[in-house]
Amino acid sequence: MNSRRHDWLVDLGNTRLKWARADRLAHRGVQAFAHEQRLGADAMAAVFAPMVAGDRVWLASVAGSAATASVEAVLSRIGAKVERVATRAELAGVRIAYAQPARLGVDRFLAMLAAHARGREAWLIVGVGTALTIDLLAADGTHHGGLIAPSPTLMREALAQRAPHLPHDGGRVADFAADTDDALASGAIWSARALIDRSLRAAQHKLDIVPSVLMSGGGADALLDGWRLRAQRAPDLVLEGLAVYAAQDGDSTHVR
Repeated sequence: MNSRRHDWLVDLGNTRLKWARADRLAHRGVQAFAHEQRLGADAMAAVFAPMVAGDRVWLASVAGSAATASVEAVLSRIGAKVERVATRAELAGVRIAYAQPARLGVDRFLAMLAAHARGREAWLIVGVGTALTIDLLAADGTHHGGLIAPSPTLMREALAQRAPHLPHDGGRVADFAADTDDALASGAIWSARALIDRSLRAAQHKLDIVPSVLMSGGGADALLDGWRLRAQRAPDLVLEGLAVYAAQDGDSTHVR
């Protein structure tokens, strides 16, 4: 019997749960589950079946307290040692701009750790999930702040809630749409692109260099499709940041 214990990385977002064994992160070991706030004990037990008592789990959550508590309860029943990750003022060469670290979402913080670990260069880090987040990170690890806006998906959903006759998805992006579905899709996508374009110009003015764009989140592909923006896709950026955090925090022997 193999008695070796492992470290696991768990990213609990507003709509998706992503996880990977730390030593398999770089080898397409990431799995995902669209929980949509329905985290039953049986479903979670199946998700975390590969874990055993004594394994250490690094948990980053931006979900609600109930969803987070459900995940922590299942992990505790397994006997895993849960390390709840929190934003810090400074870690692994990254210094955040927020005076109160707890007010910066841990997903944004971890994305910055991952970006800085990828390369000591200026980064514009874009997350496209429930929200559209943008953070500017200088080559020396200084965070120059960021922006939060509704993502294209959330824009569509918000409109559909206030005007139920409007579809919340579908349509194609065009400069000037000739039907409602396309007009809604185009308005949401172009709004997000315009904010990113504006942020790139502002970043160049602040740093005297055009930063590299690093884009993550479930909505990134739709935003980049057909757009001539030089951007690196990083679908597992928060998990990458979790690995950096874990390697910096304590006596981990399994995270590399």
